[in-house]
Amino acid sequence: MKLGKTVAVSLLLWLVLITCLHGTMNLQWFAKKTASPDDARQKFRIGFLPVTCHLTCPVTDFINKNLEGDSFFEPVRFNGWPELKEAYLSGYTRATFILAPMAMALREQGVPIKIVYLGHRDGSAVVVHKDSRIFQTKDLKGKTVAVPGRYANQRLILYRELKKAGMTLDDIKIVEMPPPDMPAALYSRAVDAITSGEPFMGQAELDGYGRVLFQAKDAWPGFISCVLAVSEDAIKNDRALIQRLVNGIAKSGRWIDQSMDHRMEAAQFVSKYYYNQDPRLLTFVLSKPPDRVTYTRLTPLKKDFEEIEQLAVEAGILQGTAHFEDYVD
Repeated sequence: MKLGKTVAVSLLLWLVLITCLHGTMNLQWFAKKTASPDDARQKFRIGFLPVTCHLTCPVTDFINKNLEGDSFFEPVRFNGWPELKEAYLSGYTRATFILAPMAMALREQGVPIKIVYLGHRDGSAVVVHKDSRIFQTKDLKGKTVAVPGRYANQRLILYRELKKAGMTLDDIKIVEMPPPDMPAALYSRAVDAITSGEPFMGQAELDGYGRVLFQAKDAWPGFISCVLAVSEDAIKNDRALIQRLVNGIAKSGRWIDQSMDHRMEAAQFVSKYYYNQDPRLLTFVLSKPPDRVTYTRLTPLKKDFEEIEQLAVEAGILQGTAHFEDYVD
């Protein structure tokens, strides 16, 4: 009887632990630990973050479910780049939206990754506190700027603009920070400037304490932040499925850019069902101004990636050992 009580208590503690895990970890990430290899092969999972650069992923899923009753892939939301990258490297996700320089760096490291489409163009900014005395790039000298990570293209846009002003990355202090934490850091003056993909730059502006120093669309027209990437094996073994995915993402992008009504519809259902954000945030960044972020012209172009390569090598982010033909299909 005593042993039975001990077992019952142990079982109860284990259930409590499982409940805590579910409350503190991404549910899909926890599922990875318990899913069988057969289950992983059956589901075509795509990793994404709640950012505008990945918006076509939930839009495609939503449209598929409403028009066809089901979706041919499973979108898996993550909250940061490290877990998104590890999920892809482990094979849990067979495709993923990922930072362009990060995909290029993985290819340099021997990972058989292929970029098949872009996430969007532009959709980024450098934002400072509205009461700061930072009004142009040279005013960033000696200031602390938050970026999403080493392999974020926002680091390169900083490098590019500093270079124009006769400065280098050594003239500022860079800190790496998850984009969702950036608005609060700027509000509290823990950092002087923030830069990442939307909608987090828009959040600081919308809430009244952030001021745009420059938009990506103006500083680097056609700016690329994230890409859709898959493994070479997926292309080889499931080429028709990958083509269907790219076609769906492309059609969703065209649908979003077709009218402001479509943008506002997307802001509502994506915020509610996929991003867990206040819809006013996506509504703001998809409309103020309308070309703040665009979802057409998303075929990967060699000239764009050659510029990223060159800047990333100069900035010490890439080695320059992988090129367009190596990492793009």
